[in-house]
Amino acid sequence: MPMELKVIKTPQEWRAQLTPAEYRVLREAGTEAPFTGEYTDLSAAGRYQCRACGTDLFRSEHKFASHCGWPSFYTAAAGEAVRLVADRSLPGPPRTEVRCASCDSHLGHVFAGEGYQTPTDERWCINSVSLQFVPD
Repeated sequence: MPMELKVIKTPQEWRAQLTPAEYRVLREAGTEAPFTGEYTDLSAAGRYQCRACGTDLFRSEHKFASHCGWPSFYTAAAGEAVRLVADRSLPGPPRTEVRCASCDSHLGHVFAGEGYQTPTDERWCINSVSLQFVPD
């Protein structure tokens, strides 16, 4: 079944809306440098939305300090808010890419079995530039 996006824009419309860094990550599946994102160490209560379309993606209570250089969550706020895609862009086993289900923006990757003491044993490694924080 094909994915039905709620937000559809041309590359030109996305470029007009997003900064060059946001466009590179969200629309071209880039990655921001580690330990540079504005939300890496944020511990305030609230929700994290997709910077491109405003969809609620993650909650602060699911965020944890992984010390990996990017904001880390152990689950998404709601399963239908994100979609997981096999990422074969690097040699070796495929990674699992996390994309916004509403606008198909790249958010980051999810890794399992790394030994973090989280309820899911997963680390959702998400680029700060792909998120917008809304405090409670």
